Amino acid sequence: MELRLLVTFEKVATVLSFTQAAAELSYAQSSVTGQIRTLESSLGVELFDRLGSRIRLTEAGERLLPYARQIIELTEEARTAVTEPEEPSGTLTVGTMESLTSYRLPPLLEYFHHRHPGVRLALRTTIGDETRQALRQGTYDVGFLMEEETEHPGLECSVLAVEPLALVAAPGHALSGSPVTTAALTDQPLLATEPGCAYRDLFERELRSFGDVEFREFGTIEATKRAAAAGLGIALLPEVTVAAELAEGSLVRLDWEPPFTLRTQLAWRAGKRLSAHARLFAEQARRLVAEQDGPG
Repeated sequence: MELRLLVTFEKVATVLSFTQAAAELSYAQSSVTGQIRTLESSLGVELFDRLGSRIRLTEAGERLLPYARQIIELTEEARTAVTEPEEPSGTLTVGTMESLTSYRLPPLLEYFHHRHPGVRLALRTTIGDETRQALRQGTYDVGFLMEEETEHPGLECSVLAVEPLALVAAPGHALSGSPVTTAALTDQPLLATEPGCAYRDLFERELRSFGDVEFREFGTIEATKRAAAAGLGIALLPEVTVAAELAEGSLVRLDWEPPFTLRTQLAWRAGKRLSAHARLFAEQARRLVAEQDGPG
């Protein structure tokens, strides 16, 4: 079995599309189809069921996939061991999210800009399912997750920090100054970023156990903060994103503790050997987040 055939097979098996695999591998679609047929012919089995415009792995394809990935990973590891320079270099594609890009990552980006200019960080803003899927497909090298769960199928994760949340409103809000019940929140105007954001989805799930709720969506954290400061409603946001506003008094924190805990995590595809610059990125991310959070 030729390595290039296994690489093509692994890509098609991951994205389940000859067209998408061809685009990501920079091949003509006919070349991808031909390589899969060559591999099937050499093995004497069909690896994919063709279902009109869709495909799926056969039982033989399912059995081959983990071996193909192991062979590809070992080949990459051998090449890296021989050719990897002393000074880390190369492109690292990182899945991230607005709250981390704007409020936690600047020191990390600054560190790489000054200390390791040979490493090019390509940041891709996605959340939740999109980030996890991109990591499994190999589109991202590493990705940040802000999730309640810390185990994700097909991924390895390193928990960087517990991510505190703050329920905020404009100064003088009717609920400020005394403990707030979850039931009381269902009668308030609620502000949020887009669906799919873990803390927004968990907040909505919690509130719906007490009644119907409706959020006014503002898309970004910055817009949501401004709406809350203008008295348009209350919002649940990561504490790190509202720390400045709480300190200056343009927002106040309401006395309500979320019954769930989010953890900021760095994830990558299970079984993948991280390159030198990816390992350095993970190491510095852990260090800088720990410094931001202080002792404990």
